[in-house]
Amino acid sequence: MTVLPAGAEPVTVVALGDSLTAGYGLPEGEGLVPQLQGWLRAQGSDAVVLNAGVSGDTTAGGLARLDWSLTPETDALIVTLGGNDLLRGLDPATTRANLDAILAKAQMRNLPVLLIGLPGPANFGPEWKAEFDAIYPDLAAKYGTLLVPNFMAGLGNADPAALRGLMQGDGIHPNAEGVGKIVAALGPEVLALIARAKP
Repeated sequence: MTVLPAGAEPVTVVALGDSLTAGYGLPEGEGLVPQLQGWLRAQGSDAVVLNAGVSGDTTAGGLARLDWSLTPETDALIVTLGGNDLLRGLDPATTRANLDAILAKAQMRNLPVLLIGLPGPANFGPEWKAEFDAIYPDLAAKYGTLLVPNFMAGLGNADPAALRGLMQGDGIHPNAEGVGKIVAALGPEVLALIARAKP
């Protein structure tokens, strides 16, 4: 159990992302942010996670709304963007530049960051995939952020039939049970982020 000094405010974490963060297709309370909030409480953390996920957002969209997403109360930032860039096959150099700009702004605010990536699909060719896959580890190293290379890693490497049971009908977004597994995998990294944000 984390004991805060008297009068200390709980750490406020902004989760900047797309539909995976926003909780697309899920009942209220079953998306990533509310499940993560519940997981943190169960670990004795009083950190507050704010949902700054917008379905359909690319890295450009996340960058465009970053300034008003980061209120003065923000102590730490989770960045889960790039999924819509890869679905559209956007130039990885553009994705990299947008994420770089987001992390630079966070650094200017002295905000610790957890950067969460996704592996690029193979259907745009091996060069595109290699270029996309390098973005997250490269930028994490450049800015000293925490890194989770694959948002979906918590679902495991189950066979496709087992994985289907953890996904919504579109095959892209996890269902509530899938989100729970993702949160269990991400949770320790979020606790590490919160520890970095403590004064």
